Amino acid sequence: MAMKFDRPLYSLSSKEENDRAKALWEAESLGGMTEDNNRTPMPVVLLVILTVITAFLMTFPLWGQRPTAAIYAEYVKSMNSPEIMAIKDDTAAMEKIVQMNLGIQQPSKWSYDALRERHPVTMDDMRIIKPKIEALMAKGVDLEDYEVVGDKVVFANFEGNFRADGTQERKQPWWDQGYTIDIFYLISFFVGTAIVVKCLPSYKWQPRHDHDHSFQSDHQI
Repeated sequence: MAMKFDRPLYSLSSKEENDRAKALWEAESLGGMTEDNNRTPMPVVLLVILTVITAFLMTFPLWGQRPTAAIYAEYVKSMNSPEIMAIKDDTAAMEKIVQMNLGIQQPSKWSYDALRERHPVTMDDMRIIKPKIEALMAKGVDLEDYEVVGDKVVFANFEGNFRADGTQERKQPWWDQGYTIDIFYLISFFVGTAIVVKCLPSYKWQPRHDHDHSFQSDHQI
């Protein structure tokens, strides 16, 4: 079947192919069921679009980004300051630590302020991860290669580019390959669906269901 593109929004089939499809449509008994040629209701179309957009926004790799040890490094340093140690209330002390580290320029493409806001911690949390982050700082490793998972600070499970010293980056990317696959899959699905639908007769034509097939065999139909 050759597609025609002179009126793609109306139909991708020729008049002869449309006529054959209409004749077959009206000739099929479908076990007594009728099948009209209606457009998909606009609310359903909008719901599908909303579902796709929402799914992509909610699963965007950036939103699922785990907190790295690097974003809490300054918190760890602040905990050792006399000003913080003098505060007896944990909540007040944590609020002071957050305030002290707002707007501090970091050697990273990420805004640590935004990441800390997305992954808040309590003073008890900091007491648990503090010695582990200090141990990493003493080794001189890149703290962005380590993630805070619960009460543990672990080596990130990502494989990025190699640095000049031969070590490999373990930083979570803002984009991943699975996301690219999803985009191409959805584009292929919707384009393929549109082509199939547009190869059918236009929705402006409706089949007649007044034919009596009760005494006709499949061969006669």
